[in-house]
Amino acid sequence: MKKLEKDHLQIRIFETRKEMGQVAAEDLASKMRELFKTRDSIRMIFASAPSQRDFFAHLTTIDGLDFTRVTAFHMDEYIGLAADAPQGFGNFLRDHLFSKLSFGAIHYIDSQAADPEAECERYAALLKEAPIDIVCMGIGENAHIAFNDPPVADFNDPKLVKIVELDEICRQQQVNDGCFATLADVPVSAVTLTIPALMGAEAKFCMVPAPTKANAVYHSLQDVVSTEYPASILRTKPGTIMYLDSDSSSRIGEVSGLVEVD
Repeated sequence: MKKLEKDHLQIRIFETRKEMGQVAAEDLASKMRELFKTRDSIRMIFASAPSQRDFFAHLTTIDGLDFTRVTAFHMDEYIGLAADAPQGFGNFLRDHLFSKLSFGAIHYIDSQAADPEAECERYAALLKEAPIDIVCMGIGENAHIAFNDPPVADFNDPKLVKIVELDEICRQQQVNDGCFATLADVPVSAVTLTIPALMGAEAKFCMVPAPTKANAVYHSLQDVVSTEYPASILRTKPGTIMYLDSDSSSRIGEVSGLVEVD
C-alpha cells in the first residue's frame, strides 16, 4: 500500500481491487468501532455500483460489528425501472449488503413513487432527523459523486435530495459496467442525494477501482476544485480517504502537489 495526501484528502493505493476493498472495509470497521464508543447508533450512506463489490464482500465477513446500531441510506436511484430490476440501486444494495447484515433500519429511495418530487422531500426529511456519520462512496467516469454529474452538480445545493437528468457519459458508464446492454436501456433520470448531503458526514470512504476511472481520478486530484469534476470537492474535506487500485491510479504520477506519508 502507498499512502499519499492531496490537500485534505488521504489517498491509499493498492495493487489489486480485492486488497483495496479489504483494507477499506477494515478501515471502515475501525471507524465504526470508534463511533460506537460514544454513540448508541450511527447513520451511514452507501453507494450502489460494481466498484463497491470487493468492499462489500469483505465488510460482510468482519466479525464483531453490531449493525443493529446502524441506520442505512443509499445515495441514488433510477426513475422508471421496474421494481424488481437488478440494476435498481436499492436492489443491488439489498443483494450485496443489506440482506447479509442485520441493520437496525434501512431507508430505501422509492423508485416507484408516483410523485418523485414528493419522494425527494420524504427522503430529505429522513436525512434531516440526525447527522450522517459515515458515507461509503465511489466516483464516476465523469467524476460524479452519487448522480451529481457535472451539468447538475452544485457544491452549495440548497436541497439534500433532488431529481436529475443523467448525462451521456454517466449513462454510458452503466453500459461499460455491464449493468445495461445498450445506452438506450439506461434510464435518463434519477433521484440523487446532493453534494452537501454527502459531504456533511464526519467520515467519507471513497472506493475507486478499475482502469475506466483513471482519468476521473487524475482530474479530481489535479484540476481546480470545481463542478467540472465534482469529486474534486473531496480534496477540501478532512476525514476523507480515497482507495485506488493499480488501474485507477495509473495516472497518479502526473498529479502535482501530492505528499507521501508514512
